[in-house]
Formats: sequence, C-alpha cells, structure tokens
Amino acid sequence: MARQTRSRARFVPGWRYTLFCFVPIGFLVWVWSVDAFGDRGVKNVVSAFGVTLSGLAWFGWFVLRSRWPARVRYGALVAGILLVVGFFCVARFEGVTGSMVPSFSWRWLPEAIPDLAVPESAEESLVDLHVTSPTDFPGFLGARRDLTVRGVRLDRDWVAHPPELIWKQPIGQGWSAFAIVNGVAVTQEQRGAKELVSAYELETGELLWMHAEGARKDHPAGGVGPRSTPLIDEGRVFALGATGILVCLDGSDGSLIWRKELTTEFGITPELEAELCDYGRSNSPLVVGNDVIVPVGGGVPERMAGLVAYDKAGGTPRWKGPPRRLSQASPGFARLAETDQVLIVNEDSVSGHDPDYGTLLWEHAWPGRTSSDANCSQARAIPPDRVLVSKGFGRGAALLRLSPVVEDPNGALGVDVLWATRRSLRTKFTNVVVSAGYVYALSDGILECVELETGRRVWKAGRYGHGQLLLVEDLLLLITEEGELLLIEASPDRRNHVLGRIAALEGKTWNNLALSGDLLAVRNASEAAVYRLKTR
Repeated sequence: MARQTRSRARFVPGWRYTLFCFVPIGFLVWVWSVDAFGDRGVKNVVSAFGVTLSGLAWFGWFVLRSRWPARVRYGALVAGILLVVGFFCVARFEGVTGSMVPSFSWRWLPEAIPDLAVPESAEESLVDLHVTSPTDFPGFLGARRDLTVRGVRLDRDWVAHPPELIWKQPIGQGWSAFAIVNGVAVTQEQRGAKELVSAYELETGELLWMHAEGARKDHPAGGVGPRSTPLIDEGRVFALGATGILVCLDGSDGSLIWRKELTTEFGITPELEAELCDYGRSNSPLVVGNDVIVPVGGGVPERMAGLVAYDKAGGTPRWKGPPRRLSQASPGFARLAETDQVLIVNEDSVSGHDPDYGTLLWEHAWPGRTSSDANCSQARAIPPDRVLVSKGFGRGAALLRLSPVVEDPNGALGVDVLWATRRSLRTKFTNVVVSAGYVYALSDGILECVELETGRRVWKAGRYGHGQLLLVEDLLLLITEEGELLLIEASPDRRNHVLGRIAALEGKTWNNLALSGDLLAVRNASEAAVYRLKTR
C-alpha cells in the first residue's frame, strides 16, 4: 500500500493543490462565458495570464513538491528556462493586434515592418493646395470629419469592375491616414529618427515634398511613428506629431511657417507625458475660422488645457480651454441646439466648447484612462441637437441630447441621455458612420448595425478585426486589420452583405481610408497604395 501511495504521489498532487491549480482555468471559463470585460483584447490578456499562472502552478509542484528524482525535476527546470531564453534569442517580438494577440518572427528574417531611411529631397514640383474641389478629402475622416463621402456613386459590381491598382510602394511607419486636396495626398510617417510630413502625387505616388522633425515615438503595443492625420486648409498643412510637435507648413513646398512644442509650452515633462499619454498623441488638428485647435492635456491644472487654439496664420495663441486630461480622440466642429461648438472627447468626459473663446458649453462624463482604456473614438454630431459617443473596452455607446439652459447668460447647454448600452458599438480604434437612421461600426472587430433612435442592435456579423470604415452613399468601404478591402451594403435589412473584396495591403492595418473622387488612398505601417474604383 505504501509503495502504491508513493508511486501515485509522483504523478498526482493532493486535492487541495489540484484545486488551486485549476482556479485560473475556472476563472478563464468565467471570463469567456459572461463577457466580463466587454473587450476581446482584455479577454486575451486575462486568458494568457490565467493559462500561464495555471501552468506555472503545475510546474512548480512538479519541481518543488513531487517525488520524482531530483535529476528529473531540476533537469526539467533547467530545460524550461533554456527553452524560454532560447525562444527569445531566436524570435523577435513584432507587436500585437488590436485584440492584443502578440506576433513574433525569426530574428534572421527581415523585420515585418522595416525602418525605412529618410528619402532624398524631392525635386522641385509645382504643388498648389489652394485649389479645392467638392471631392477633396482634406483631413481626418473627411471634409466634415464624419467618415462620409458625398457626391460619389460607386459601382456595386466588383466582379465585373474590380478596383484597379494605380500604384503601391513602401512608406514609413505610422498610423496616420492621407489628406487629399487637388490631387496631392499628404500623410505623416516615421523614418529612422525623423518624423515626416510628406506629400505624394495621388496619381503616381511620386514624393513631392517632405518636412522632417527630430522626433520618434515607439510603443510595444502601439507601434512606431505618428498617429494623427494632417489637415489641409487654404494652401497650408497642419500636422501634430506623436510627441506633441505641432507644425504649420506651406503646402506648396513643405517649408515651415510656424512650429509649437505642446509639451514644452504647457510644462509637460517626458516622464509625465509617458504616464499620461503612453501610446503617443493621435489628435488630428481642427481648423475653425482663423484658428487651428488641438487638445493638449497636462498634469498641473494651472498649465493644463483640454483644448488650445492658435491663430492659423502665425501661430499666436488665441485661447485656452478648461483643464482636462488628454484622450486619443480629435476635436470636431458642429452646430447643435442652435449653437456652434467644438466637440471633444477628453480622457474621462465629452464636452462642447465655444469656438471663439474655448469656454465650456456642456460636459458629460465618459470614463476612460488614456494609458489603459483610452477614449479613441470621435464624438459624432447628429443634428439638430444630438451627440453619439462610443468606445471600446466594454463601455459601448450613448446618445446624448443637448438643449439650451433657460436664462443662462453664458449660453450653457443641458445634457440628457436618450439611451446607453454597453453591448453595442464598442468602437475601440474606430469610428461610427450614420446612414438613413442607422449606425454602422466595427464593434470589437465585428461589423454591427444599430438603430440610431433606440440603440437597438439590428444585426452583428463579420469578423474583420480592428480595421476602418468609410461610408460612400449607401455603401461601406471596409478595410480589415489584415489589409483586405471590402465593399458592403449599408442596409439594416441585409446582414453583412458583401458585394466585393480584394487584398489591398499586406500587414496590420489600423489607418483610416481616404477617397477623393474615384481614387482610394490606403496605407498601413509599411506600405501605401492607391486604387481606382469604378463609379456610376
């Protein structure tokens, strides 16, 4: 009997320890069965932690408590350490997906996202960004910053008329998109230690000009390079880098007109910047009238500003908004409740501000922490008096209604919540589009249709990862996180009705789309391309 007990003890720990080892697995089952966090990325991180903890518990029992011979137990320990060390000696971490799934490559292979050299200066070219047209796509999310293209009717048959590749070429790292005016596509990219604002000819991909700053942002999860998208306005280009350098450039040749270092101007030390905005600044500038407006944030209330406005011609400070911490979202402009206002999603609230003075008109709590569960999605204006907000990390969406506060001399607006849901419109890195009373979005990577008036989910289908959307009439252009481009009907009655698809890019694609006329400009952290889409 004693011999049998000793033999069993070699292979099976006691019931108490066995129960302890299975606790992480039980927790893992609970996480995936009840939607505890509302975010696939968090689920994956927690799952990896649970599996690792359970495995280490079993391995710890084997090495320290089992009755296997010492040479077997300690040999297994040494082998385990060598395997882990050996793996990281031969494998290279390449980053994570939007769902926090890590990717690796062999160290002897080229990097998945190469670090390109700064190109030679472009030959002098005639660039005129003063000439505009209704089909321009002048900045982040389009002309009205609403992910909607007007005046273009796309052909629905990609079998008979597939997108035509005009050009494709390598590009510097970054999650910036293209801004397009008069056949010129402007973006931001990282090449070595230089952060560039670069202009390309839309039809050919030829580099027309570039402006370089000595700055570089690198985050293990967020990647390398600038995150925001330039804005083209009256022949000038406004761009904000990932480390807080705001520039105004002459659109004809990229020469510097004025420059601001927001972190220096507002007393934000590198340590504080890393704490409050670990992923880097991704706020695209907004022009309203004669002002260019950007979020700033900060740590000390006396020097903090939720928004700041500069004179767009000379860079003179115009106004500073109330102190608020920074989010990853960009400001927008709208007229709601008969009031012109700048909309901004802050770190833990959404607010509207007077465009002339920056004063607060209204504010509503919208929880988040920029260095963890960041607010990335835009506040979407729904005239005449509503605002739709959404985010990932299990927060979902809410529809707000604004109304004037009676007899308030400062023009303050009241806020009512019409509906709120945690289960839908978990947009995370993306934004919503609104068509004919319905909202479409990539909700934690799955395409979803929601009724605007009620927040009721109509359908949810199609796993596309954390890609991006663009609404063109009643059609959705969707680029997946893997770089596949799809044409999908925006209809509440037709669930995820795909009309066509092509492989547009290779590699992780978090960048937004830009459509100017029939030319679609796409890019990610390693390559850029332009496709001609058949129009009706």
